[in-house]
Amino acid sequence: MKKLIVFDLDGTLAPSKSSLAPQTASLLHDLLDIVKVAVISGGAWEQFEKQLLADLPQDSHFANLSLLPTCGTKFFQYAGKWTELYSEDLTPVQKAKIIDSLNYAVREAGYHAKQVWGEIIEDRGSQVTFSALGQQAPLAEKEAWDADFAKRKKITAILEALIPEFSIRMGGATSIDVTKPGIDKAYGIGKLCDTLHLSINEMVYIGDALFPGGNDYPAQLAGVASIPVNGPGDTNVVIKTILACLGDK
Repeated sequence: MKKLIVFDLDGTLAPSKSSLAPQTASLLHDLLDIVKVAVISGGAWEQFEKQLLADLPQDSHFANLSLLPTCGTKFFQYAGKWTELYSEDLTPVQKAKIIDSLNYAVREAGYHAKQVWGEIIEDRGSQVTFSALGQQAPLAEKEAWDADFAKRKKITAILEALIPEFSIRMGGATSIDVTKPGIDKAYGIGKLCDTLHLSINEMVYIGDALFPGGNDYPAQLAGVASIPVNGPGDTNVVIKTILACLGDK
């Protein structure tokens, strides 16, 4: 029997940088009533608060919820308030090298956007994130920019040659996430196992970037049974199915 359902956030539970739809929030709340849930995403903690927690009822269900921002480089649990269990922060030297390499890779690939909305490269402490159109870009613009991931695959290939000592993954609609080596969603899955005293076989992972190079792929490589989805609509169907199955136990 599965005891933990793990979700990606952007592109899985909600559109990129957008809030949960009311139906998704309701389904997620119902799921938290019967099973443990975790969310691992490339977004920073502040994005989790705005995009996820603001739309969930503030009740005892949070005891069943684990949150892992920045691709599992941080871990938060709830015990009356949200507490950070760890943060695998990058050093200033590491951040500088990553930022310089990102700037070079984007120029070399020829994908420097003419119009951007907000920061293109964001220091998230334990992760540096490149967002091709900026952090506040309109959803429609982001979804149209690299729907087939081809642009980011080219940038990522350049990055991998420049900074092979870091983990580099594509996520969201326009982003590339860079973390310490080996600190990715597979690392987060391991931390969930240790913290919640569960085995890999007791988990299910649901994400929209489970392909090689996607930031959900390390979770699949860790051995978790994985379900690929193509947006929140698919995810809602998966949650309804899980509720129907687990509700009968």
